[in-house]
Amino acid sequence: MWLGVVLFLGALILLKVVATTITIGAGGIGGIFAPSVFTGALLGFLFAYTFNHFHLGEPLDLSNFTLVGMASMLGGVLHAPLTGIFLIAEITSGYELIVPLMLSTTISYITVKSLEPNSIVTKQLAQRGQLITHNKDQAVLKFMQLKKVIETDLKSIPVDAVLGDLIRVISSSSRNIYPVLNEQSQLMGVVLLDDVRDIMFNDELYQTPVVNLMINPPASIALSDSMEEVLRKFRDTDAWNLPVTQDGQYIGFVSKSKLFSAYRQHLVNITSD
Repeated sequence: MWLGVVLFLGALILLKVVATTITIGAGGIGGIFAPSVFTGALLGFLFAYTFNHFHLGEPLDLSNFTLVGMASMLGGVLHAPLTGIFLIAEITSGYELIVPLMLSTTISYITVKSLEPNSIVTKQLAQRGQLITHNKDQAVLKFMQLKKVIETDLKSIPVDAVLGDLIRVISSSSRNIYPVLNEQSQLMGVVLLDDVRDIMFNDELYQTPVVNLMINPPASIALSDSMEEVLRKFRDTDAWNLPVTQDGQYIGFVSKSKLFSAYRQHLVNITSD
């Protein structure tokens, strides 16, 4: 009889987990709370039932272990140990089980938290980068979008141009950095105004190829980079401007000043809310 009960309950637990996983994974609304309570209750009962069957010690109360199993599963799956503790305490209309409930749910929570930082409720939001935390710095970065801070008004210059061509571009520009592009609009390098300031009025050097004057940017930002990655690149390179590319194509530049301005505006909006 014991084996039949174990196989039956084990099959129920397995089927419930599989059914819930398929439902949620397919985008359906199967709920998290009820499946967690159900599987936790069965696991708690199965543990106590097996313990008593083999006479491993003093007989365990099946009802109590069923309730403790429910609370433990809730604490681990939802990352909410207090929810499991007080829910079961209210169901039983008493706090006789408060100590074992606290121990089991805490152990369950710590174990699951060490393996998976996000609960099943917040995991998909975290994967999409849309999880808002209590950390205001991280919350601001979640709201910021890279596309909105890209500057595209910088004048570019062909890779086969010479200094004379660059001077004409500089004369009609208000920026101090000039991306050098090939025929496929790929970024080959950048020319800084400070690097050519000493020779830009020497017409004898106007045939100097731009490739001899350009430098490689310290880093490049991909259009798919998260804002955390963008800030990390600025921090590691100590650059003031970094180019943005997509599939090798030049998109524009991101300046540290515009990035900080957007950051401050989002921070003000969050704080005022």
